[in-house]
Amino acid sequence: MVGNLQVRVKSAYEAECAEEGGADRIILMGEDGLSPDPGMVRKVRRATTVHLRVLLRLRGGYITDGGQMSSLKGLAASSVDAGADGFVFGFLNALSGVDRLACAELAGDDTWGWTFDRAIDAVLDPDRAWEDLRSLPRLDSVMTAGCAREVEQGLDALMSAARRRPPMIVAGGLKPEHVPWLVRSGLTTFFVEDTPVTAEGVRAWRLLIDEEITRAKE
Repeated sequence: MVGNLQVRVKSAYEAECAEEGGADRIILMGEDGLSPDPGMVRKVRRATTVHLRVLLRLRGGYITDGGQMSSLKGLAASSVDAGADGFVFGFLNALSGVDRLACAELAGDDTWGWTFDRAIDAVLDPDRAWEDLRSLPRLDSVMTAGCAREVEQGLDALMSAARRRPPMIVAGGLKPEHVPWLVRSGLTTFFVEDTPVTAEGVRAWRLLIDEEITRAKE
């Protein structure tokens, strides 16, 4: 395997399919697009050995508060106990910038790595936001479509910003025809949200991504 393929799953069965198809990482979300309960984290962990990250989000949007933060911390701790390897979350402040304080508080001084989610696509000042992300503890990747819509509309922005740090995970309406262009610009990590998740579907993404990366190196 050459590229990095990350797959959204909502059940232990989908996690098994993702692993069979060759996923490098699975991102577990609840059926409602919010955090799954720790019981589901435990079921998924028992079903697969693939690196497992869990979404931390208790309501729609990217704004949080002190009361919600306490619940998120408890959920993170319970999810780690249930087998989570890391998390996906992202918070914005009232000025639509990265809420560094909230993100750092949730990350705490633990050891797990985490991904900043597509909240980055909702900021008012992307350059400032990416600078802020560099200061956050243990943040190792950022999901982005390059714009507030989907990869189709953000393709040019993604390709022009391919070398940003932390590294980008292309996410949000990714289609097979986008992959060759993105790979040529240096992007090699992709987040797939196919519904339903099948081993055949994941395997098709796996082959496409690896073939395009190998071709780009020739």
